[in-house]
Amino acid sequence: MLPFSVVLLLLCATRLPTASVALPFEQKDLLDFGKSINVEGLMKLLMMNDEEEGSAVEEYYEPEYSKPEQPTCPFGCQCNQNVVQCSDLGLHYVPYDIPPETRLLDLQSNQITEIREDDFKGLSNLYALVLVNNKISRVHPRAFMPLKRMHKLYFSHNQLTAVPKNLPSSLVELRIHDNHIKRVASGAFSGLGSMNCIEMGRNPIQNSGFEPGAFDGLKLTFLRISEAKLTGIPKDLPEGLHELHLDHNQIQAIELEDLRQYESLHRLGLGYNHIRHIEHGSLYYLQNLRELHLENNRIPNVPGGLAGMKYLQVVYLHSNNISQVDVNDFCPNGFGVKKTYYNGISLFDNPINYWEVVPATFRCVSNRMAVQFGNHKK
Repeated sequence: MLPFSVVLLLLCATRLPTASVALPFEQKDLLDFGKSINVEGLMKLLMMNDEEEGSAVEEYYEPEYSKPEQPTCPFGCQCNQNVVQCSDLGLHYVPYDIPPETRLLDLQSNQITEIREDDFKGLSNLYALVLVNNKISRVHPRAFMPLKRMHKLYFSHNQLTAVPKNLPSSLVELRIHDNHIKRVASGAFSGLGSMNCIEMGRNPIQNSGFEPGAFDGLKLTFLRISEAKLTGIPKDLPEGLHELHLDHNQIQAIELEDLRQYESLHRLGLGYNHIRHIEHGSLYYLQNLRELHLENNRIPNVPGGLAGMKYLQVVYLHSNNISQVDVNDFCPNGFGVKKTYYNGISLFDNPINYWEVVPATFRCVSNRMAVQFGNHKK
């Protein structure tokens, strides 16, 4: 079986980790595109997810057609257990003769330039579609209409200039990063009430590229718009987000109202930006935050409000311009105010005289190894 690269986000409830030594941040529920898993392994994960949602057994049905005596499989592809793998074949179009019972269709790393109206006709049982690493710039507005049960669409590393139209209402996860998208139109995700995760980083989109109402109707828990051209936190993102990743942009400040509506956030990624100013009180609304990433910015001091965050466990502030750490920057004064200890506070590569920092500053940290100082180069 050929290797198969794909990102799989397991959409599950976030659990508070127990106190431990801080490690470099790694998204625990997200596999990198650079990693390879075989189709059988992916299919097992998808089927497990189906069973948890009660759809794999209870809702699965046989298509309304007469089965041919001999099973079909597109020329050059591998077909096994409702998985059709057609990757790395130099295909210029979606092949014909895809079995109607297909659950996972892998078309990654080909030369496909467009998705035609009838490319997925009859594939009503398709659960996951992988179109990663092609040259797709055109998608027929009715191409996805037959895919009534599709949950996962991987469309990254293509040449899309807009979010495809008429995506299936059953869609849960959409990956469209590393395309050429500069604008997200109002209502681009309308009718996608089941959507949980959108990955759209590495697109040349600016703040002005999000039209008012672009995210209307979405109930996302995960959104990544990293490595774009944002100069500020976008307005009117879905309110129920648990994770928001805006790393590697050109964001210069966090204003008072920027995060007001995101009270459910557990992880906020703002590392590798140009942030110089965080307005006092702007982090107050994030009372459920567990992890805050502000590394590699130009922040001159520890942001205000961290001591009041009861559940905050990981703070990345390394590689900034912080020169002083006060005794109450991280920990509250009252006993029992903070519900969890810090697992990690990174302050290295800042112009801090760490020997001047009062030990009581870290009285709510799990252990001394969880605080990282030093290695500042002038």
